[in-house]
Amino acid sequence: MSPSTPPVKAFIFNSVVMKTLISSPTVGRPRSFCMVSALDRAMEVFWQKGYEGASLTDLTQAMGINRPSLYAAYGNKEELFRKALQRYAERMTCYVRDALTAPTARESVLGLLHASVNLLTDPGNPRGCLAVQGALACGDEALVIRQELVAWRAAGQCALRKRLEQAQIDGDLPVTESPEDLARYVYTLAQGMSVQSIAGASRDELLRVVETAMRGWPVATPGTRLADPVDAAG
Repeated sequence: MSPSTPPVKAFIFNSVVMKTLISSPTVGRPRSFCMVSALDRAMEVFWQKGYEGASLTDLTQAMGINRPSLYAAYGNKEELFRKALQRYAERMTCYVRDALTAPTARESVLGLLHASVNLLTDPGNPRGCLAVQGALACGDEALVIRQELVAWRAAGQCALRKRLEQAQIDGDLPVTESPEDLARYVYTLAQGMSVQSIAGASRDELLRVVETAMRGWPVATPGTRLADPVDAAG
């Protein structure tokens, strides 16, 4: 990978590449642990403690391996985090794709936020969001990781913006609204709920936050589309 490769490309691995990384046999002694299971446990450690908060001791103890095995199987801590983030994306954030296929923009946003609340408050998961928690309190040494997490979140926001732009073309969103601003608003709300969930907010409390936010969702005038000429005089 060249030094000029954008951060977002440095960590977003597709599923085929990911499966190759975690299943390729190595020369010499076979591994005595399941790489996928160990990666899931590393993901949970990063999810709970963030990138810098997760020590190598935390990681190796949770994964049930020693440091040489970690380095041999996953590279260094930075590479392990990237693989854990991709694993998180594969397992936890497919709801984003499903939400963006809803018939209307409002349903897409509501579905995204409801699914986010479910993820944030699932008792089987650590509280919060890995992409938010992972970047908290990142110092200069973790600057690259912070930049990659910013790019990762920006990619999701961009996908929502495109969905809202399509909603304007379809006449489902007022032409006076900014898809960019609305997408940023939704993702700011989702990230804020992540922080609230870490602080102990319940599922019902976060659902009420979503309900309050959606009361102000803009409604398009029937028959008005982005491609239609807009009468500036009203």
